[in-house]
Amino acid sequence: MKKAISILFLIISITACNSEKKETPIEGTWRLISAETTEKDSTFSTFNPKTKMIKIINDTHFAFFNHDLNNGKDSTAAVFFGGGGKYTLKDSIYTENLEYFNNRQWENGKFEFVVKIKNDTLTQKGVEKVEKLGIDRIITEKYVREK
Repeated sequence: MKKAISILFLIISITACNSEKKETPIEGTWRLISAETTEKDSTFSTFNPKTKMIKIINDTHFAFFNHDLNNGKDSTAAVFFGGGGKYTLKDSIYTENLEYFNNRQWENGKFEFVVKIKNDTLTQKGVEKVEKLGIDRIITEKYVREK
């Protein structure tokens, strides 16, 4: 009997050690390929082809970084911003809790998006609202998975 219990304990231990955490489809590194904003009755592109933006999503957190492609050498066009925090994903509702951002007035904002993933493309659409900055707009962003 002791031998059977020992073998059972060994099997459970090995199984527990080998169980891998499943990755959700949203996890990974994504590069922004298009962006548009709708304010009031006007929709316009906010995508800047002179910058590169990536979003990194793991099982609990997201981060995004955007910088100009000229390595900051042109002071009139130099760009860098980044931010991140925790997120939740329930069905297609992706909610970012922005804990860190270089524009501190955005911090502690909660932004809810509907996300769709098709092949290697992630689309997110939702409302950006920051009352203290007078921002209230709908954004649609499209990302492609980085390999």
